[in-house]
Amino acid sequence: MNSLFAPAGFRAICSLMLCCFSLSWATGVNAGQRHVLISAKENVHVGDHQIKGDGWSVTMKRLHGGKQQGVDLITVDAGSVQFDVIPTRGMSVYQVRSGEMVFGWDSPVDPIVNPAFIDLESRGGLGWLEGFNEWMVRCGLEFAGHPGTDTQVVDGEEKSMDLTLHGKIGNIPAREVEVTYDEKGEGRLRIRGVIYEKFFYGPKLKLVTEISVIPGQSTYRIDDTVTNESSLPQEFQIIYHANYGAPLLSKGATMHAAIQSIEGMNDHATDHIKDHATYLGPTSGFAEQVYLIEPKADAEGKTIAVLESADGQQAASITWNVNQLPHLTQWKNTAAVEDGYVTGIEPATGYPFNRMVEREAGRVPVLQPGQTRRFTLDFGFHKNRQSVQSVISKVNAL
Repeated sequence: MNSLFAPAGFRAICSLMLCCFSLSWATGVNAGQRHVLISAKENVHVGDHQIKGDGWSVTMKRLHGGKQQGVDLITVDAGSVQFDVIPTRGMSVYQVRSGEMVFGWDSPVDPIVNPAFIDLESRGGLGWLEGFNEWMVRCGLEFAGHPGTDTQVVDGEEKSMDLTLHGKIGNIPAREVEVTYDEKGEGRLRIRGVIYEKFFYGPKLKLVTEISVIPGQSTYRIDDTVTNESSLPQEFQIIYHANYGAPLLSKGATMHAAIQSIEGMNDHATDHIKDHATYLGPTSGFAEQVYLIEPKADAEGKTIAVLESADGQQAASITWNVNQLPHLTQWKNTAAVEDGYVTGIEPATGYPFNRMVEREAGRVPVLQPGQTRRFTLDFGFHKNRQSVQSVISKVNAL
């Protein structure tokens, strides 16, 4: 019915409904208040939605068209830092921005892919690459690393199983997603997500992640906990696959890390190990080089890795604790732009070999029943030569 000719009472109801919709789309959040965006437990999905605070906002929208159909994207704007979280893809972080600096890369995979359109077992277990375009994606949790065969005790019997590249957690939608803002404390704005990786006769793992920022600061944090909800011990692996592309990455860019030991993942990487810290420009036909690093740390276990731009005017930093994540992988993929010009700086519980190899090397941790492990990573923007040199000096001090 055309509202121009509708009865007055009907028009009033429509106006009220429109007003309510507008209020639900842009709402405020009080200090410390829990604001639910998605909840399987409460059967809630707020749809396209925005929350506003003092100097910050959180916006959720649903993407449409092609393989991004049905993907939820959350954009956090804290003034000094903006970042995009994908709850549909295991709370991966699509991109981070601060002023003119951008953390992310130009992947040939476009747009953001709904896991419903991904077959992890395709191409011999490489299907994970069909959705790989995020700045940061977690690899794990039951297993991570290269695809291949492994053995596992299932229902009291040892059985072989085929592992796919980098596990499943990055393609599992979050079950619960909420926003909190702690005005009374340090003023930290948090996006909190809960993802379960469960299997009958298999893992029962719970990931709780908080991706947070203090408005006005040029750093942000990922704070994760992984819990074994089974009555039996459970192996797990996690790699924080953080990926950087142009313009921060270019010919002459340099990675700085405090290195206890380093080795190439294969003969090809070993042949180029003396140049591992510096990067080429986009190079058609470039074969990836992967380096396995044992980082040095301070007395409290803290270490840092830095990617410095070629002109020394910008840098990205990652700070973490080696008691939580004792290993670091450097992935150099300076291929042509069309093929994915990118480098990965990846703190982890181990290296990206198949789990069978990692287990034999003693790099597959085990969670006891009910046990929780925590992982905290701080990421920083450095926007001038003085700030860049200051953070590099922290690496050198180690």
